[in-house]
Amino acid sequence: MAKEIERKFLVAGGEWRNEVTHSMAFRQAYVASMENRSVRVRIVDQRDATLTIKIGASALVRDEYEYSIPLKDAEELMASAPGVVIEKTRHTVDHGGFTWEVDVFEGKYHGLVVAEVEMNDENANPDLPSWLGREVTGDKRFSNQSLAMDCPNGDLSDALQN
Repeated sequence: MAKEIERKFLVAGGEWRNEVTHSMAFRQAYVASMENRSVRVRIVDQRDATLTIKIGASALVRDEYEYSIPLKDAEELMASAPGVVIEKTRHTVDHGGFTWEVDVFEGKYHGLVVAEVEMNDENANPDLPSWLGREVTGDKRFSNQSLAMDCPNGDLSDALQN
């Protein structure tokens, strides 16, 4: 079993674009969504597909199980998933010994830009890049699961960079 330990921030500046090492196009939907668990289907660059199960109520640490699945199966699961299909481009940025993932949303959430840093230890203290805005770890409005289920529970206009 893998543990997902991550912090999430809004992005306030565009300087991160100069440090991108890799980019991937994502489409993802949630086949099942509950308060403390989810089953997500994701298609990356229209080539690879995964099914991910996440369990845990903590915003910082959750159990995570991820499996490769056939692209055709992923398309079928996505078509039957409730809610919104999340569309975004994920850009990887290395900063201060940590890898940051900057998600630029399209579709319904066009203009939303969020950065996450995954850590090996929940006590890790990564150096925060200057282009970060406020921390939104634990703010359910910004969880992909909540966005996909179309229930941000609050206005996102302060976070959209339209």
